[in-house]
Amino acid sequence: MKIKAAVLTAPKQPFTIEELDLDTPQQGEVLVRLAASGVCHSDYHLVTGDTQHPLPVIAGHEGAGIVEAIGHGVTRVKVGDPVCLNWAPDCGECFYCQHGQPNLCDTFTGPIWAGTMLDGTCRLHQGSNDIYLYCGLGTFAEYTIVAQQSCIPIRTDVPLKAAALIGCAVATGVGAALYTSPVRPGESVVVLGCGGIGLNIIQGAALCGARTIIAVDTTPAKMELSRQFGATHTLISDEHTLEHIRELTGGRGADHVFEAVGLPKLQEVALEAARPGGNLVLVGLAPMGTGTNLPGAVLTRQEKTVKGSYYGSVQARRDFPMLLDLYMAGKLKLDELISREYDLSEINDAFASMLTGEVARGVIVF
Repeated sequence: MKIKAAVLTAPKQPFTIEELDLDTPQQGEVLVRLAASGVCHSDYHLVTGDTQHPLPVIAGHEGAGIVEAIGHGVTRVKVGDPVCLNWAPDCGECFYCQHGQPNLCDTFTGPIWAGTMLDGTCRLHQGSNDIYLYCGLGTFAEYTIVAQQSCIPIRTDVPLKAAALIGCAVATGVGAALYTSPVRPGESVVVLGCGGIGLNIIQGAALCGARTIIAVDTTPAKMELSRQFGATHTLISDEHTLEHIRELTGGRGADHVFEAVGLPKLQEVALEAARPGGNLVLVGLAPMGTGTNLPGAVLTRQEKTVKGSYYGSVQARRDFPMLLDLYMAGKLKLDELISREYDLSEINDAFASMLTGEVARGVIVF
C-alpha cells in the first residue's frame, strides 16, 4: 500500500514528506493506522546527529492508533483494537525479561538500533531503497508495521491523541519517579528541565506524595506549567540555583534529583543538588559518546546514588493501562501536556516550536 511519512535522509536536514510503499505484516507483526504521534526531543537527536542511526529513517516513537491488520501468529491484539505503541518491546523470555526488567529486553535491541524488523528486513520502501524505522515504530507516518510486542491494547474510551503521550513522555517521566527512584511520601524532589519528560517526573513525584517538588528550567513559560503539574517551587536556572535548592531543602539538598535534559554539565550540577545519601536519576538522553565527570570521592563519602532511568523502568503491558486508568480518574494530566497540534506536513514547525521551549508537547494528529 502507498502511505505518506516524514522521512529524514541525512543529519542537519529537515524532514520531507514522502510517498512510500508499505508491505503487508509478516509473522508476529501488526499494521497500525496512526491517530497521533508526540514530537519528542529524542527524535531530534537524529537530526543533530547526536544519535546515530541508519538512514533514511522515519522517526517518531510516541504514538497511538488502531490495528488495521495482523500477520500470522499474532495473539496479543486483533483488528480494530486501539493500541498505544511501546518503543521498548519485550520478548518475555530473555535474561532481562525474566528478571523483571522488560524495558532492557535484549532480543529487540539489535533490530531496533538497526532500524529493521526482528527478522532484519524492512517493511517500508521508496523504489528499490529500504526506509528504516526509529525505535522499531516510525510513528511520523500514516501507517506503520510493528512487532506485536510493541502494541499495548488500551481501553476504548481514551482519546488517542492523549494515549499517544503514554508511549514515551508519560511512561518515562512518571515511571522515573514511581519506579526508578522510587520517590516516597514526604520526600523532596528537584527536576532539572521541565519539558515533556520533566513535567511528567513532576506529576509522578506528586502522585508518589513528595512534599517538596522544585522545578528548574531556563524558560520562564515553564514555571506556571510546572506548578500546574505539581511543583511546589519553581526556579529559573542561574548561578544561584544550587543555593536556592539548598535553602528549600533544609540546607542539605534534595532526596531525589532528576536530570531530564541529557546535558553532561547539567548532570554534574544535579549531583551537587542531591543531599548526602540522596539519589541522582539521569533521565534525559545524552548525546552518544559524551561523558560526565561525577566525582567518585563525593559518591563514596556522601553515599550518593546515581541511577540511569531507561523508559522510566516501566513494564509497558502492566503500566500503560494503569496510567490511562489514572488519567480517566482525573489523577494524571495528559490533555494539559498537549500545547499544540500539527498536521504531518508541519513536522518541521513542530520541532522548531519544541526547540524554543514554548510547548510542553506538540502532537502530530492524523
